[in-house]
Amino acid sequence: MQSLPPSFEKIPRHVALIMDGNGRWAVQHNQTRLEGHREGAQSVRAVLRAAAAIQIEYITIYAFSTENWKRSPEEVAGLMQLLIESLNAYEEELHENGIRLQMMGEKGALPSLVRKRVERAIEATAQYDKHTLTLALNYGGRAEIAQAARQLAEQVQDGSISLESIDEDALSAHLYQPDLPDPDLLIRTSGEFRLSNFMLWQLSYTEMYVTDTCWPEFKEEQFYEAIQSYNQRDRRFGARQ
Repeated sequence: MQSLPPSFEKIPRHVALIMDGNGRWAVQHNQTRLEGHREGAQSVRAVLRAAAAIQIEYITIYAFSTENWKRSPEEVAGLMQLLIESLNAYEEELHENGIRLQMMGEKGALPSLVRKRVERAIEATAQYDKHTLTLALNYGGRAEIAQAARQLAEQVQDGSISLESIDEDALSAHLYQPDLPDPDLLIRTSGEFRLSNFMLWQLSYTEMYVTDTCWPEFKEEQFYEAIQSYNQRDRRFGARQ
């Protein structure tokens, strides 16, 4: 019999996660880096369950960055295969929990099999509106802002908008997932204090939670600890105290 999740006064609407420490965990446990990533996939499943249990609407995970292509060909190929395996294994759970899958990032550079598998899962879960899981896949925050700027420049050039009409809302409307609300909470594991080119526009007023726990050891209990920390924050969005 599963225990009930903790009760929180404040539930963040959107939680973003930088899942760091798979390789470090692998070294500590005399495993390969790919085994570290495989164990990390189990943590994704645990966090999704925990988030659904306390009715968090949006979860965004940094699955593969534009910089990750610099890793060894063997590791990149292993990560792509693991993504396919994870979708095959967990898509049923997305349906059971009413979780819609979407992606932000450049699809074009992804291997064909990966792109098709992701697109199939997105289409299969498109009808759900209770919870949304966004995969940041082949994603870079600077690239996202640059493509939004290009689109706006093209619209100015063809006369469909004026230069004076470009403001923050206009740029936001051209991001990969413009309807995705800004994260309320960013969780980063493995003790690293940096954004690593993740959601640079959207994280302007996001609360940050950093833990020394490596991602493969970050499960429901650790997730709820992050939510508890969020409950102790006073969000002022730049206003004076």
